[in-house]
This record gives sequence, structure tokens and C-alpha cells, in this order.
Amino acid sequence: MLTKSNYLLGLQCPKLLWAKINDKKRFPKLSEVALAKFKEGELIGDLAKELFPNGIDLSRLDFQENLEETKKVLEKKHPIFEAGFLVDELFSRADILVPNGEEWDVLEVKSATKIKEVNLHDVSFQKFVYEKAGLKIKDCYLIHINNQYVKNGEIEPSELFTKINITEEIREIEKGIEERINKMLELIKQTEPKTQIGIQCTNPYECQLKFDCWKEVPEDSVHDFYRMLKKKTFELYDSGIKKIKDVPEEIKLNSKQQIQKTLSQDEGIHADKKGIQEFLENLVYPIYYLDFETINPGVPMFDKMKPYQRIPFQYSLHIQNEKAGELKHISFLHEGTEDPKKSFLESLKQNLGDSGTILVYNQSFEKGVLRESVEVNPEFEDWLEGINKRIVDLWDIFKDFKYYNPTQRGSASIKAVLPAMSDLSYKNLDIRKGDVASLEYKRVTYDEWISNEERMLVRAQLEDYCCMDTLAEVEIINELYKIIE
Repeated sequence: MLTKSNYLLGLQCPKLLWAKINDKKRFPKLSEVALAKFKEGELIGDLAKELFPNGIDLSRLDFQENLEETKKVLEKKHPIFEAGFLVDELFSRADILVPNGEEWDVLEVKSATKIKEVNLHDVSFQKFVYEKAGLKIKDCYLIHINNQYVKNGEIEPSELFTKINITEEIREIEKGIEERINKMLELIKQTEPKTQIGIQCTNPYECQLKFDCWKEVPEDSVHDFYRMLKKKTFELYDSGIKKIKDVPEEIKLNSKQQIQKTLSQDEGIHADKKGIQEFLENLVYPIYYLDFETINPGVPMFDKMKPYQRIPFQYSLHIQNEKAGELKHISFLHEGTEDPKKSFLESLKQNLGDSGTILVYNQSFEKGVLRESVEVNPEFEDWLEGINKRIVDLWDIFKDFKYYNPTQRGSASIKAVLPAMSDLSYKNLDIRKGDVASLEYKRVTYDEWISNEERMLVRAQLEDYCCMDTLAEVEIINELYKIIE
């Protein structure tokens, strides 16, 4: 069978489709973060069903039961959730089918906040299958999250969702669909196709087989160029220019990419000592090394909150009163299931003092989270105005290439910079990434069946992870001082 999800894989990459049908063992196990996203998608889908209170839900039936029951309930002319259709090796389930006279409307529910081209291909495949099965389709709609919705009491599905008519777009994008489907059906019966790596490896989604297809890509490849358009890097790579050091002089590079090329030929690191010194001289002690962790649920959890709005639940703060001085560590991790924002702000206000640099990594994140938190706690507005004036972004050093080590592989993230400058490592931590920290906090805070023992264990792991982020900032500042001295 060719399902709608497999059809989308085939549009992205023939090899990806072939492997999904014929060699599923090659696919890595889905991460806990990916599984949590699927779970949130199911929650959003269930909320969308409330838009049609007289709907018939077939989602809990097994495959064969679903097919048989679909045929029966079509005659009742009610909205149907997860109606399944199998015809000529093609299978699709509709999120929602709604009767429209003697015809039907197709409604696809997405957890995103806007329409993407891949969504149109998704619905075009569905429409093709349903019409092939004998249904007359009138209009197609995409139901997605309204990012301007503000929760006030119980979730109101009619306000949480936006319904967009995409019928005209579908008519355009479905041109040639039968030919594409027939080619895919032939493809999956043949031997594995050979494909080159390309833009499709990350578009529209990161390919699950990228680790396999990219294993021949050498270190210091042109794909490591800092912020070079992917189209340009693949043009270089496909022309035989695979490593940065082999890029000809006539290829135009910006100043940062030129630094990468120079280092690929001469080795060593790049350090703009004057720029680093100016940055360090602008730091005012005591320095407050600060880092946040947040969650951003698609369905608002608390009143006055929008979909996907960031909720800070944790921070780590290292305070240093003088250069190379002793460190004082303060950790905040919200207790309880109520909205953490107010207690988060209160704790920060208590511990950030009245003067001194507040050092962060990527200030747009911290400032954005603080602004959103203060919008619903306006008593902190005057305090925030003073705080914002004290924030300094350590990321500036690395995104501006005042320092660059080829081991960063074109990245200026703190996870890439730290191992380039220090032996300090996240490797021995139980939680090593921010998205995992967010997931684990939600799990042990809001899942009622978690034991107290596990909850306390994970909370300790969360504190270790966030602490490492600010220790990394301290370590990087120490190394920058060594460079200029």
C-alpha cells in the first residue's frame, strides 16, 4: 500500500520511500521528543473533533474494522473522524470528513500555526484516494492552530483553531498526482534507487536516513560553511568541490566563510584579540551568568497564555564578583503544577541584584521569555526595563567570528563552542539537550502516575543540565581571557 505519509516520503526522496516500505529496520527508533510531538498532535486532533459534536469517531477501530465501518457510516451523512479508504493499493484516513449536500468536504488538522506546502500535498493525496473510492469531494480545508488565541478558562476549540479553505491550492498542486503515484508504486517494487544527497535531506523534514546517506561526507566539508545557502553548498559538492579547503578563489565567500577557508588550509584557530578584549572590557562585575529552560505547549496550559508561548520553569545562575573569582550558584526549578511565570520572575528579581552584567547566550531568547512573562505579570515591568539594559550576549563573540575553531563545524551554538574551548562536557549528564529537559519537566510535573522517587531523580538531572549551561558560559569567558593575555 501507498499511504499518505509514504506518499509524502516519496515526494521528499525516492530512496526514503523505498526504505520505508522495504527495509524499515534501517530507520532509527523515534526519540522521546518525537513521540511527545506525536502525542501533542493527537491531543490537538481530539480538540478539533469537538468542532463537530455530532461526529462519528472511527479512530479506535483496527484497520479492517475501520474500512468496513467507514462504508456503513457514510450513509448516515454525519461528520466522520478517521474514515479509512483502501483502493488500488492506496490507503488514506481522513482527519475529518464533513457532508456537504451530496458531496463531502475534507478537513485536515495540523498542529502548526500556518499552512505549509507539504500540507497541501497531504490533502491532495487524500482527495485523490477518496474520489477514486467513489466519494465526491467538494471543498478541502486545513484546520490549524490560531496563534492569537488567548486562553481564558476552558479551551474553546472554535477559537483555538483557524479553518482555511485550500480548495484552489489543491486543484493546482494535484496536477500530475496520478503519474506521481504510479511512479511510486512501481518504485517500491524495484531494487533500492540510488540518490544523491541534496536539499531534500532536510526539506520539508530532517530525513531519518540522513546519518546513512551522509556517512561519506568528509570532515570540514562545504556543508560546514557558516550560513551558506544550502543550494550553493550542494552546487559546490555536486561539482566535486567537497572540502572547504578546495573551494576555488573565484567562488565568492563572505568574511566569516573566508576565515573558515583560511583555517582549513593553514589549520589553527581564529581569534580577533582586539574584538575579544573590547567585549571583555565592557563586562561589569559582578557578572551574573544566566540560562533559562522553557516549555511551549501547543495547547495553552494556563490562562492569559497563547499557543506555543514559552513558559520558563527553571534557571541557573552563577555569580562572580571579580575576574577569576569564586562562583556562587543559584538554581531555580518551579515546584507544583500552577503557572511558573510569577514565581520564576520573583526568584530572578531576588537574585539578579541591582548592578553588574547579566551574561546570556543568545539574548533574544532570554529577553523574549522575560517579556512574555512580564506581559501577564505587569508588576515586574519597571524591573524588567532595568534588567534588559544589563544583559550582554556572549553569542556575539561567536556569531561575529571574533573566535572560531574548525571543530565547531560552522556552528556558533554553545554546544559546538564549548568543546572547542574546554574539556567541560555534557556527555556524562543524564539530560544533555534543552528539548529533552522540557519534555522531562512536563512528564514528571504533570503526569500523575510518576512516582515521587522518579520525580525527584529527574528534577536533580534537570538542575545538573541547566547548571552546566551557565558553567559553560563561565568556562568560555575564562578561555577568552586567556586568549588576550
